[in-house]
Amino acid sequence: MKEMELAERLSRISEPQTIKMAKLSRELKAQGIDIVDLSIGEPDFDTPAHIREAAKKAIDEGFTHYTPVAGIPELRKAVVHKLQRDNGLEYTPDQIVVSTGAKQSIANAVLSIINPGDEVIIPTPYWVTYSELVKLCQGEVVFVPCSIENKYKITPAQLEAAITPKTKLFMFSSPCNPTGSVYSKEELKALADVFAKHPQIYIMADEIYEYINYVGKHESIAQFEGIQERTIIINGLSKGFAMTGWRLGYLAAPKAVAKAAENIQSQFTSATSSITQRAAVAALNGDLTTADAMVAEFRKRRAFVFEQLSSIAGLKLIEPDGAFYMFPDVSAFFGKSYDGEVINNADDVCMYLLHKVNVSTVTGAAFEQPNCIRLSYATSMAKLEEGMKRLKAGFAQLS
Repeated sequence: MKEMELAERLSRISEPQTIKMAKLSRELKAQGIDIVDLSIGEPDFDTPAHIREAAKKAIDEGFTHYTPVAGIPELRKAVVHKLQRDNGLEYTPDQIVVSTGAKQSIANAVLSIINPGDEVIIPTPYWVTYSELVKLCQGEVVFVPCSIENKYKITPAQLEAAITPKTKLFMFSSPCNPTGSVYSKEELKALADVFAKHPQIYIMADEIYEYINYVGKHESIAQFEGIQERTIIINGLSKGFAMTGWRLGYLAAPKAVAKAAENIQSQFTSATSSITQRAAVAALNGDLTTADAMVAEFRKRRAFVFEQLSSIAGLKLIEPDGAFYMFPDVSAFFGKSYDGEVINNADDVCMYLLHKVNVSTVTGAAFEQPNCIRLSYATSMAKLEEGMKRLKAGFAQLS
């Protein structure tokens, strides 16, 4: 009898390394091993009180039924208000689609745009899900490697060289996961000037780390003339409002793309949680006092971790301008060994640090940068102090 088979599309995607390492960390902790987990990109702060209170009120009022697929009207209006207030961008509610996390927003966008054979340009390092979604749609991923000398940001010349008649979409994040790099207004304008010559290309701007910015005002590529009409902005509440478990993201897009995303979502999840949507209204319409306080704490942690990592001979890194990650180049340790086990690549470095040093990180290979590893400093100073102590000792004993 013929064996039952799963869908062929599964062969095109794989489990994200970020989730894999978090899973391994939890398994080791369950065995009683003391792991300092620097693998997960999640603020360690509680959701602000006024947001929690809005959710409680929604429950008490019985706001527990299905909502419109694209989000309740007051939330879509709140997103429009936020985009005008924070970014100087004008949208209408029918250009907004609220989803179960920013990841679903990205999936909705890619599924709405990409046909088999379409090319998608992704500067690397990049967030792991981008390419997997393109593959799921049978698109062709065009990676553009970016250098540490340019803070891992794509240049206009690199962008121009990567564009072909088959290019359909450009995907990037600022602030960037995993590098923490932030594009300036001038850098975005230079990229926009390239896109102006290629009107067939959509731009997906992942701005989920918008509020976690250490160098000034966040800049969106959608601000430039003729670009907003081709841009899908991805954002959400997980990072800036410490609402990871609430699962709410959104996209702002041209009306045709927004309508397509809404149609796709209607067949997958329909609307996100009604309670979460009410909480999101309170978050977006409120001030940023709690977000600012969180960023102030991240700034202190960033300074500490950067200083500690910079003191480890062999590591090469940049000080990030946003998000809450360090992305050191560890290639100086390739070829070294411990207890007879040779370190050949970043994957080996991560496994060594996890099993011998009891610190969980993520391989840069997951982000298409095989010489690096990613560390999150979105955890307490006590854990960071212990983690840095272990890393120093761990790298020192490689020979």
